[in-house]
Order: sequence, then structure tokens, then C-alpha cells
Amino acid sequence: MAHLVAVVALPNLHAFELAVACEVFGLERPELGVEWYDFALCTPDGGTVHAHGGFSLSSPHGFDVVAERADTVIVPGMPEPHDQPHPGLVAALRTAWDRGARLVSFCSGVFALAAAGVLDGRSATTHWMFATKLDRMYPQVKVRPDVLYVDEGQVLTSAGTAAGIDLSLHVVRRDHGAAVANGVARRMVVPPHRDGGQAQFVSPAVPDVDDVDHLGPTLDWMVEHLAEPLSVELMAAHALLSSRTFARRFKDATGTTPHEWLTARRLQHAQHLLETTDLPVDRVAAEAGLGSGANLRLHFDRALGTSPSAYRRTFRLSA
Repeated sequence: MAHLVAVVALPNLHAFELAVACEVFGLERPELGVEWYDFALCTPDGGTVHAHGGFSLSSPHGFDVVAERADTVIVPGMPEPHDQPHPGLVAALRTAWDRGARLVSFCSGVFALAAAGVLDGRSATTHWMFATKLDRMYPQVKVRPDVLYVDEGQVLTSAGTAAGIDLSLHVVRRDHGAAVANGVARRMVVPPHRDGGQAQFVSPAVPDVDDVDHLGPTLDWMVEHLAEPLSVELMAAHALLSSRTFARRFKDATGTTPHEWLTARRLQHAQHLLETTDLPVDRVAAEAGLGSGANLRLHFDRALGTSPSAYRRTFRLSA
């Protein structure tokens, strides 16, 4: 049987986060060549719920599917995060957790997971507007307001709204490998990975367009030359900027530093090579611009909590 993804639909829901789950997991994708997910929309009583925006959703599936059958459960944003979550949902989430189901929240959906107790002692995130409220209501949760999503293994949480896309693609990458996740991202016309955390969206809300446009060719050039030694001075020269101005504009436009951005791109390329080739680890490290196999192992351990060899075994099998 295919992996069953159950998405929760509560009364007065906001449609965007729900639609993200439907788009990523509920749409058949035969062109990717892998067994895709089964999908179920679950309402409290297996009936109709009204959504913000003046429309309704109907489904034959209730929270019993969440509790008893789902392999992955996704809770989109809660209609009123300051209220206690639906008690039937909390009970269903706890039952699903106890039998080993994977639980995922988008935005304020984290409040339902917290109420179910599955985040106790674990890190989690939510929309930056709700981070203080989550910390106050559930002090046993290690709230991380600075990131787009948190992966704690069996439970995963994302920041607000569009961060649900980031987390969904991360889940697809975990299940099927980077090539499949990148294929989904291309079809959705979104980046397969966004850098930086929520801080880049708080104030100002979006980076200056001139900076993004000006740095775009340099970002492309950096990706094309990953295997080469790229200093900030060299990157700045390509962008026709001083090193200090380049570093400042780069942080404003991407939410991270040139070094961190470049390391993330190199790590992604190494992941791709491990998934799609039989190159030795030392060669993968060199091709990705990460130097030696030892350095590649260090980056994998820090960023992914695994080794290149273990990653290759996992994702070559899933791919």
C-alpha cells in the first residue's frame, strides 16, 4: 500500500496551508517514476467544514483516519491559535503518534501538536507572530522562531504560510530523494530550498528588489563554480561591489552570509552526487567544492546528522 497522508481540515480554516498539502501530496505525479502518496482530507466528523473566504469543503474521512490509518498527518494552520485545539483532533494525534505515524504542522498547526504532548522536550517552530504565544502556552516546547522548519524525526513543524511548501518539499526529499523533490519544486515553480530563516521576513518583509536583481547573476555564477575556491573578495568582484557592500547586500537579499549560502549549495550538490552517482566520497567532496572526504563528513554531520555513506545508502534505495 502507498504511504497515506492525512490532512486535517478544521472549521474556519485558512485555505492556503491546506492547499499546499493538497498540491504536494494529493496530486498524482506519474512523471516522477515513484509510487506517490495516497491522500485523505479529514474533517472532524467526516462531513463539511466552512473555510475563510466563503466556501466549504466536504470529505467522507473523519479523524478516525488520522488516528488509525495515516502514515503521515499534516495539521495546517489553526483557525484560532489562542483557543484550545479541537479535542477530537488532539486525541487522534496522540493515538497516531503512539502507533508511530509521522506528524507535521504548518504555521499555527503546531498548537495542536503541542496540545497533544508530542513536542514536549523537542524543538519546534511556527509563524513568527505566534512564537511568543507558543512559548508562553507550552513552555516545555523549545520554540525556534528563527527558522523556516524543524525536523525532529517523527514530528516536523514549519513557520508561517509559504514555509509549509519548504517543509513539504523537505518531507518529499526524505521519502524519495533530492531528484524527486526538485521535480516537484519545478512543477510548482518554486525553489527546492530557501536559505535563511524567518528573520528575513519580519522587518522588512521582503528584500530589496534591486539587490536581488543585482546579485542574481553572481548567485548563478557561484553555483556554476562550486568546485572552485570562491572568496568573498572574488564574489564581490564579480558583482562589481566592494567586499563590505557585497556582504551586506547579500545578507539583505538572502537572509544569510555568502559563505553560508555557498556551503549550503555545495552540500546540496554533494547530496545530488551521492544520490545519482557512484563517485567515491573524496571525489564527491572535490566536485562539490568541499575539499576532502573528511570535510564533507563534518558538514554532513553538522547539517544532516548523518554520514555521506549512510546518506547514499538511504537515498539511493529510496530513489
